[in-house]
Amino acid sequence: MKVLIVKLSSLGDVVHAMPAVQDIRAAHPDALIDWVVEPAFAPLVRRVAGVNRVIECSLRRWRRGWWMPSVRAEWRAFRAALQQEQYDAIIDLQGLTKSALVARLARGTRFGLGNQTEGSSYEAPAGWLVDHAIRVEPHIHAMDRSRALVAAVLGKPPEGPAKYGLNPKQRVFRTATPTVAFVHGTSRDDKLWPTDHWVQLGKRVIDAGWRIALPQGNEMEQTRAEMIAAGLQFEKAFHVDVWPSLGLDAVLDRLALTQGVIGVDSGLSHIAVALDMPHVQLYNHPTAWRTGPQPSHGHRHQVALEGRPIPTVQATWLAWSNVLVAAS
Repeated sequence: MKVLIVKLSSLGDVVHAMPAVQDIRAAHPDALIDWVVEPAFAPLVRRVAGVNRVIECSLRRWRRGWWMPSVRAEWRAFRAALQQEQYDAIIDLQGLTKSALVARLARGTRFGLGNQTEGSSYEAPAGWLVDHAIRVEPHIHAMDRSRALVAAVLGKPPEGPAKYGLNPKQRVFRTATPTVAFVHGTSRDDKLWPTDHWVQLGKRVIDAGWRIALPQGNEMEQTRAEMIAAGLQFEKAFHVDVWPSLGLDAVLDRLALTQGVIGVDSGLSHIAVALDMPHVQLYNHPTAWRTGPQPSHGHRHQVALEGRPIPTVQATWLAWSNVLVAAS
């Protein structure tokens, strides 16, 4: 069986689509599965077990320079790669016009979402452009939505908790001085947690014998990471590591060497879920049900914590303590 997955972006959405690949593999162990994705997320998709070809699609950049000969050449190469195979199923997991148009360029029977789910982006033309528009439960988690769509295509319901198949180079589960990563950066300011909260939490974590890792991916995040580190520099047994800016695959590998993650609602936090790490995910909005780790997903060592208006340091510390007990 040959299957093409179309899920272009964003980081969290790409991670939430990974279990759908594993469901296809469970139903058809010998399936050849290709995936169309934006270049920024391609290094991560290449680490997903069962993905054969990663076809990079630079739609955003191409739109900005469509008149340029180099862009037109890239487009022709992309279209040739997309049409290289005759697929048994082309599955648009994105539900946007652009993703449905990409699916339409490929050769094979096309499937996609037939309705919007709560809190998700969806465009009606996406349902018109595929051969089979499949309706799913409107009140559904983003990861479960991808699994439900694939299950409808395969005619086989998913079995058991989600498996992501995301493979770092190495895992270190236990160490004399464990490290917890503070994922403090996100694409939206209204999802951030205050810097002084990170410092207060960091003091408790260090007192409990943990090191702290501070990933960062841009100038603003680096400034915040340095402010958190500065607030902790006089702590007993000071152990704080501000990471340099890294590519997505390198961040994956570093994250896999830590022993847990506390983070805001962001792509890196969703990677922590995919890696099955002890994890507390912080939400300033009542949206954890659709993107955060859930008890129904089968893990007690990963929790989504909502606050009014934001999670408190004490509630976060208690959640982290409970997660560690569940993981032990």
